[in-house]
Amino acid sequence: MMSGKYTSIDAQQVQGSVPAVPDPGLVTVKFADSNLQTFPPSGEQGKITAASGPPRDADDSFSKPVSGSDEPQQGGWLRSFTIAAYKPYFDVDTSDVIERIIDSLFPFRGTFNEKTATNPDLYGPFWICTTLIFVAASIGTFVTYIAHKLRSKEWNYDINLVTWSAGLFYGYVTIVPLCLYVILKYFSAPAGLVQLFCLYGYSLFVFIPALCMSIVPLEIFRWVIAGVAGFMSATFVALNLRAHIQSAGERWFLIVAGIFLLQLALAVVLKVYLFTVSV
Repeated sequence: MMSGKYTSIDAQQVQGSVPAVPDPGLVTVKFADSNLQTFPPSGEQGKITAASGPPRDADDSFSKPVSGSDEPQQGGWLRSFTIAAYKPYFDVDTSDVIERIIDSLFPFRGTFNEKTATNPDLYGPFWICTTLIFVAASIGTFVTYIAHKLRSKEWNYDINLVTWSAGLFYGYVTIVPLCLYVILKYFSAPAGLVQLFCLYGYSLFVFIPALCMSIVPLEIFRWVIAGVAGFMSATFVALNLRAHIQSAGERWFLIVAGIFLLQLALAVVLKVYLFTVSV
């Protein structure tokens, strides 16, 4: 049958058509009971237990506890080659360093070791020796320059003055305490090595003003300055070590006398090499 331009075709007359599928209705799906085990909730909520940690072969370098440092801690003699091993000896305030310098200028008190027994430092001795090197080199150079100019003679800068001063002060404040440490240990009166470094380092401070006063072009005055500085430095070291060395037995006096004379010898060397001007 045709209506307008459209022709309607009866569905039953078309061959190859797909018959409609009847609606079977609702299908019921049944599930069998599972054998899953139910665990009770953990008492520690929000925490990672040991069972949920990383595998044993995982990198645990970030999980190791670190005590006050971002670097891994090392034990034994290897720790001596780390910066952390020497950090406590530089942990001092400016007021502490100034107080210890003042104590070194009053050698007859003999209380330096008692004040620094719990906190000896290497900061003060290092900068005292470093300052001495540059003061000795600059003052010695200035004195020789003035002496040559006053006599109208040619002057040449001596670079060896710096290297000699560095070897003298750094070597003295390192080798002498080491030798004394071994001697005291031999006589069963051991002392702290760092405290010996601290004591000898501060004992050299008196030579800084002495070097500055050596500018005065009077030979007698320079001898007096060198002698007074050497006596003060030697007395400071000897009196602070006397109470400790007395436990070494009958030879304690010889040890103290040797310490005193060795400090005086340093003053003589400084006078001969640095306070003496030859044109």
